[in-house]
Amino acid sequence: MLVRFAYLAVSQAFAAMRLLPMGGREKDVEILALRHQLTVLRRQLGGERPRFRPEDRVFLAALLSGLPRQALRRIRLLVSPDTVLRWHRDLIKRRHARASARRRPGRPRTVVSIRRLVLRLARENPSWGYRRIHGELALLGLRVAPSTVWEILRTEGIDPAPERSSVTWPDFLRSQAEAIMAMDFIETVTLTGKRQYILAAIHHASRRIRIVGTTAHPTHAWVAQAVRNLLMDLEDAGQLATVRFLIRDRDAKYPALMDQILQSSGIATVLTGVQVPRMNAVMERWARTLRAELLDRTLVWNEAHLRRVLLVYERDYNQHRPHRSLAGAAPLRAIPARLEPHQVERLDIRRRDRLGGVLHEYRHAA
Repeated sequence: MLVRFAYLAVSQAFAAMRLLPMGGREKDVEILALRHQLTVLRRQLGGERPRFRPEDRVFLAALLSGLPRQALRRIRLLVSPDTVLRWHRDLIKRRHARASARRRPGRPRTVVSIRRLVLRLARENPSWGYRRIHGELALLGLRVAPSTVWEILRTEGIDPAPERSSVTWPDFLRSQAEAIMAMDFIETVTLTGKRQYILAAIHHASRRIRIVGTTAHPTHAWVAQAVRNLLMDLEDAGQLATVRFLIRDRDAKYPALMDQILQSSGIATVLTGVQVPRMNAVMERWARTLRAELLDRTLVWNEAHLRRVLLVYERDYNQHRPHRSLAGAAPLRAIPARLEPHQVERLDIRRRDRLGGVLHEYRHAA
């Protein structure tokens, strides 16, 4: 239709240019001739109404809309003046409809980064309602209406005004990580078929591992003495004052005396549920790492050999092995400063093998 309208407009423009050299009498004669031809055309049509194409309607509406109604009635048209005015109103209405369709209705959507931040604050702070989250955004210099925060939370299925006073087990572990240690037994078998038991403890916050001891017969007296040794080690490291909880399972190897020894140092024993290893997930994850990186790749001859390899692995784990929970640092070694560009160009990395190549440590050459 656009092409037809353009053709019609151009042809009528050339027709108008043809009238420029004509005089007033010639124009009046042509107008009378055109009116007479319209009369003849109406007689031929009889009772049928003339049909106008869309481009014809657009052209006539644009051409005649500026004339007053009396002037339209003086002009002999195939349609009434009201029809021409209606065509013009429809043309303007369609133009406004296309313009409004290009504009998004309502308020603009909130920036994606702000939506993600609102959901992050709600996820990391379960007890915060939409008003508390709105206040935190204001402190960060983000101007967002409280109703917007409400709508973001409601859209994601999060209660905007929660009564989430209960604390989940993972939330408790994260909030109390500095005060929590975990303990567990790991079993392994030597080449002679003798079963060995490894008692280990891990600090949740620092992820530092301590091999408390190894034995083929974990008696109650042996376990009680191993716990005393652990407490002395914590005191020497200056951590005894901060540790307040020790998580362990309900294994019968742990004597009642063990809990009394811990209680005397201000440490409460937290027992995991029956067949719920996730309550001691940090310790269970370390046991899996120990098997994958050491026990499954080393032939253990006897108990003395097991103690030696565990001592090397403990030192490597605490002083060299990076940890995702520590952003790549080791429990007893912080992340070094970033190298300068000229240092990166002259890298000289040396490898040091531990336990016959089971463990590899990489360091800069001296």
